[in-house]
Amino acid sequence: MKLFVSAKPGSREESVRKIDDAHFAVAVKEPPIEGRANKAIIKALADFLNVAPSRLSMISGQTSRQKIIEFLNK
Repeated sequence: MKLFVSAKPGSREESVRKIDDAHFAVAVKEPPIEGRANKAIIKALADFLNVAPSRLSMISGQTSRQKIIEFLNK
């Protein structure tokens, strides 16, 4: 399953907002430097979905605010 994420790095507060079944808005405190924000987005989304971070894989948008994350069904 693919999840479409609108990212907001460098935010004051971390939050995950579900827009619909496949779209999320994720705000993280980490800055977009050396992939730190991407790792924080994966972790925040995994916590929100109550799954292990290893089950989420960013397949597109590593340097963009619009990201596509694949949810791996194991």
